[in-house]
Amino acid sequence: MTDHADDDTPDLPPELEEMLRGLTGGAPLDPQLADMVRGMGLDKVDPQMLQMVMGQVQAMFAAPPSATAVDAPMATDLARKTVSAAGDTLATAADGRDAAEAVHVAGLWLDAVTDLPAPPLRGVAWSRAEWVEATMPVWADLVEPVAEGVTEAVTAAMAGQLGGLPEGALPAGMEGMLEQAGPMLRRMHGSMFSMQLGQAVGTLAGEVLTGCEVSLPLVASPDVVLMPRAVRELAEGLEVDEPQARLYLAVREVARVRLFESVPWLAPGLLAAVRDYAADITIDTDAIEEAVRSIDPSDPQAVQAAVQGRMFAPLHSPAQQAALGRLETLLALVEGWVDVVTEEAVAEHLPASSALAEAVRRRRATGGPAEKVFGALVGLELRPRRLRDAANLFRALADSGGGAARDAAWRHPDLAPSTADLDDPLGYVERSASPATDDLDAELDALLRDEGER
Repeated sequence: MTDHADDDTPDLPPELEEMLRGLTGGAPLDPQLADMVRGMGLDKVDPQMLQMVMGQVQAMFAAPPSATAVDAPMATDLARKTVSAAGDTLATAADGRDAAEAVHVAGLWLDAVTDLPAPPLRGVAWSRAEWVEATMPVWADLVEPVAEGVTEAVTAAMAGQLGGLPEGALPAGMEGMLEQAGPMLRRMHGSMFSMQLGQAVGTLAGEVLTGCEVSLPLVASPDVVLMPRAVRELAEGLEVDEPQARLYLAVREVARVRLFESVPWLAPGLLAAVRDYAADITIDTDAIEEAVRSIDPSDPQAVQAAVQGRMFAPLHSPAQQAALGRLETLLALVEGWVDVVTEEAVAEHLPASSALAEAVRRRRATGGPAEKVFGALVGLELRPRRLRDAANLFRALADSGGGAARDAAWRHPDLAPSTADLDDPLGYVERSASPATDDLDAELDALLRDEGER
């Protein structure tokens, strides 16, 4: 036990006093520091719990700096716990066979309506936890620039807040702790961002019906992923038999994966648009500083509440607005094309296709908890806002020149419809059918052939 006879330190539990001395280099505890600790109620915390918490704090001080702001293992672990708490089960062998058969049939139906090459694909059934494990590396990579900007901004705001205190305002021993606080604060806020990411991905895992339903290439080919529990719940909610629902969703997912695989510039273009948006994000530092000033250090929920509030609302720069516009257009084109070819592929096979298509439209229109979470996390809504315009454009192309004209829009990024073309789909159709465009197509074909022969 520590002897208090030689100092004026107010009585604290010996375990707490020992830990505080360890953090301050063994120096005698300043009465002001002890009063602060007592005012926060830490002297009444269970000693074992306090020791565990202080051990974590010491580890954060001592841990080497991380190369990334996002802690992907932490985010994955939290996402898995999120799906487990909501209820998750492994896909059965029967689920796997059903998924494989549905993907095979979907490929045959799509062969009849599109000339885009059919890559070798395999249908698989995943649990929510498996979807989390497979997609988290992509999510972590996409949000890393945002996490870095937020972490640096919060760390600078908190350091500035402490640095602005008058001389002598901090208890003795605290100055040495603050010298080490910068790296710890960065790790702490990086961890908070990673926790938000984990919660978001875990929530999204409970909503998705297929692997790439959010229109991003999250799952590597050749896997075409169906989520059997979500498919079953959708079928029950619509009072549609499960095989029809599974086939309909398989057609949509196979169409999406086929598009990503057949159009080499599309998947990199989508991911680049997200990264460009994230890399140019501007953090509202005034809001962060205001939030930091309002934090009550005795409230353990204060920092987390601030993390989820307006302090993380980004301000869109011109470059970021351009990236967002490009992303929204690409998302709309992907889902518009998927809508059109799916409608044609299933028309003669699935009596419930209209009800299933309407259910998909409603899901997109209303959004969900995950969309709100990602909106708060990175200011980004994964919703193809102009999907109807894109679908109308692809239908107009098909009416004018058949499926070949519709699919030719993907041949090169310079020929793909732009945001302006979504405003004037008929104008795009006319330009696509003009002799000048035919000449350009011929030149492009020759160029592609030359590159293939080298």
